[in-house]
Amino acid sequence: METNKLYECTVIIDGGLQDEPIAEAMAMVQKVITEKGGSIKSVLDIGRRKTAYPINKKTIGYYAHIEFTADTPVIAEIERVLRYEDVLLRYLIIHLTTPLLEMRKRVEKYSVVIGSPEDKAAAEAEASEEEKK
Repeated sequence: METNKLYECTVIIDGGLQDEPIAEAMAMVQKVITEKGGSIKSVLDIGRRKTAYPINKKTIGYYAHIEFTADTPVIAEIERVLRYEDVLLRYLIIHLTTPLLEMRKRVEKYSVVIGSPEDKAAAEAEASEEEKK
């Protein structure tokens, strides 16, 4: 008997589309995951970003991460459906193992988001130290 494992699906949707088709594409990806037996834990919409290189002659993509649990055989079925979707420039499904989750927690603990209150406080502290010199 298979047990549900935690996975992360990163998708890049054609960034040249309007907001409504992008929302429909995201809903389609989530629907595929749930219809095939997966259970969505969280969805993180990153938004439009420039791609590192052109993908199908497109340089802007809409990035999103979906964390979900599913049985191992379900992943092949999900990938089979996503493979033929034209609006998806790329997708990647990875198994989130315990070491990977621990590393993610460590990175989140020590990372500071640019523009966050912690970042502003650090910048102000640096500025005050430079003024003292």
